[in-house]
Amino acid sequence: MNHQLLLLAPGDDVAIALQELAPGATAAAGDGPSVTAVSGIPRGHKVALRDLPAGTLVRKYGHIIGVTTSAVRAGEHVHVHNLAMPKGASALASGGGQQTATTALPADLRRTFMGIPRSDGRVATRNYVGVLTTVNCSATVARQVARRTEDIVAALQPEGVDGVVALTHGTGCGMADFGEGWDLLRRTLQGYARHPNIGALVVIGLGCEVNSVTGLVDSIGADATIPIEHFTIQDVGGTAAAISQGEKLVTGLAEDLRGTRRTEVGVEHLVLGLNCGGSDAWSGLTANPALGVASDLLVAAGGTSVLAETPEIYGAEQMLVERAADPAVGEALLERIRWWEHYTTSQGTTLDGNPSPGNKAGGITTILEKSLGAVAKGGHSPLAAVCGYAEPIPTPGFVFMDTPGYDPVSVTGLVAGGANLICFTTGRGSVFGSRPAPTVKLGTNSDLALRMAGDIDLDCSGVVEDGVPVEEMGRRVYDLLLDTASGRRSFSEELGLGGEEIVPWQVGAVL
Repeated sequence: MNHQLLLLAPGDDVAIALQELAPGATAAAGDGPSVTAVSGIPRGHKVALRDLPAGTLVRKYGHIIGVTTSAVRAGEHVHVHNLAMPKGASALASGGGQQTATTALPADLRRTFMGIPRSDGRVATRNYVGVLTTVNCSATVARQVARRTEDIVAALQPEGVDGVVALTHGTGCGMADFGEGWDLLRRTLQGYARHPNIGALVVIGLGCEVNSVTGLVDSIGADATIPIEHFTIQDVGGTAAAISQGEKLVTGLAEDLRGTRRTEVGVEHLVLGLNCGGSDAWSGLTANPALGVASDLLVAAGGTSVLAETPEIYGAEQMLVERAADPAVGEALLERIRWWEHYTTSQGTTLDGNPSPGNKAGGITTILEKSLGAVAKGGHSPLAAVCGYAEPIPTPGFVFMDTPGYDPVSVTGLVAGGANLICFTTGRGSVFGSRPAPTVKLGTNSDLALRMAGDIDLDCSGVVEDGVPVEEMGRRVYDLLLDTASGRRSFSEELGLGGEEIVPWQVGAVL
């Protein structure tokens, strides 16, 4: 019997195939009873450990993940063809395994990193010149400015300038200058303009858009702590003239940033955004819980960690509510869940439509199963606050930000809120970046880590494949995050990723 299964909790109805099982193969979870595969079971997918009549609530992680839609035999593949989202999923998932815990800090835990203090008291992990657009019409000019100056600015990296980044987006006109959509866009752009990792800023508009240059610059505030230059394409005489003007301004601002130095600061100045994409069955077993350990260590040491992606906690939100430091915080999270239920219904869909084809191919069946793995990124710290999309992140502590589950939109909100470091877990593979905040990517399984070695900063598969304690892997994640915050370039930075992933959440009418 060469094939083995992974049983996640006593009493679970399913186990995970550690490798592909052929029909007729016999496998067991440790010393437990063996089962014979009724059909082929892909690696990472679920196999029934006992006969499950139709209508049975199925447990994995010690929690209910779905209900059988037909009778399932022991040894049968359990997936989308015979498992569905149960009614009352949130109540079914609550309780047990996610209790609030206070993390005891190891004596040798690092409490500092090398950051860049700003005059407003915040600390940067990078030092960029930003080229921010008011509207999609000026996006090409901004990107051309960044391309034509990137080599000049990159040469200044040894002198404290990390680069130039075009902060573009696909909206800014054809919209009302009031309402939720307007507020989200303005809040997002203001957040990027004020981000600690932006050392200087050039704002470029077309000249006739709803989101005007002067209005945006005024909204950033007269108390802005960085130099800001701005102009419109129409005012300077067209595209070529605007690119030339942008080149001149960016080059001058980069020269002014020369000599910026890092200094040792406490980890209380770190604001860590947590995200996942291309999740698979290993996500909730390896990278996500390891990141949860690192998150708890950071919070206990005085820093801030921010969980997001509201659709991807759906069905497991009560597990976070139970950790709320105040009843009002828990109610704020439930209010956002109700908003999403109404929003998705109004669009003719449901939140259970979230698992992507890639998620399902990786072994995830329902949003509840996905959510139970996703919340593991947030560890066990008390939930201190809930904030809206792109709102300034309250610090310190463990915070939840309301965002969509779509990776670029979610991380855009986190960065706009002030996250100066992003950690991104992936099982299927991701090529995500998030300039001006560096992204650290954690791989959930060794196959991915080998196939995409140039994209994955840390392979967390050892938690399952080599028996590495999750606490030890969490320490590795924590140390890597501090190294990255101190200037170590992540793979996404080395590859130049992060310029195309700025995607503000677009809500409201396009006029």
